[in-house]
Amino acid sequence: MTARLVLATRNAHKVGELRSILTGSLGGADVVEVLAAGDLGLPDVPETGVTFAENALLKARAVVAATGLPAVADDSGIAVDVLGGSPGIFSARWCGRHGDDAANLALLLAQVADVPDEHRGAEFVCAAALVTPDGAERVELGRLRGALVREPRGSGGFGYDPALVPQGLDVTCAELSAAQKEAISHRGRAFRALAPQVASALGLGGAPEQGPRGASA
Repeated sequence: MTARLVLATRNAHKVGELRSILTGSLGGADVVEVLAAGDLGLPDVPETGVTFAENALLKARAVVAATGLPAVADDSGIAVDVLGGSPGIFSARWCGRHGDDAANLALLLAQVADVPDEHRGAEFVCAAALVTPDGAERVELGRLRGALVREPRGSGGFGYDPALVPQGLDVTCAELSAAQKEAISHRGRAFRALAPQVASALGLGGAPEQGPRGASA
């Protein structure tokens, strides 16, 4: 019998990326069916938390309450060193409008236009949360360090992908293939860390002993 899990997002880009990561980590689509909150007609959940972890848990809890199924959610964004970690949890609405990727990206790069190359460090951060109907919760963090370019490069990915060159590479995240990005991305790292706990919650076995509820890496 195929286990069912709900992905608490309406972002089509994330749905495809996270379905791939989770099904790959859990044994394939014939083992686990990853549904999307948007496909189920569930409304958006206000992101009122003050950390990535809090927002991810808010979304996952709401989906569990609405469906009675285990749910996973993420909250992610970019943290720029010279901006004190901003945009952070405001990444998706940095320009004042939620989800306007082009405007968010343009504003961020304009804000650091005069910053020397050696001080353009930044990182993508992702908090991935699992919540189950019995109230168990788990959060894992994933990070991808890099540096900001001066002009967007690449047509792949979404969000701030055209702005960040990961450490050790000379291409932006938007210039990587989907498989290359998945292997190193903040979301990939967070969700692969969470996958054993998801497997355990779905009765698929093979998960290591869990830490305290709500623990984060």
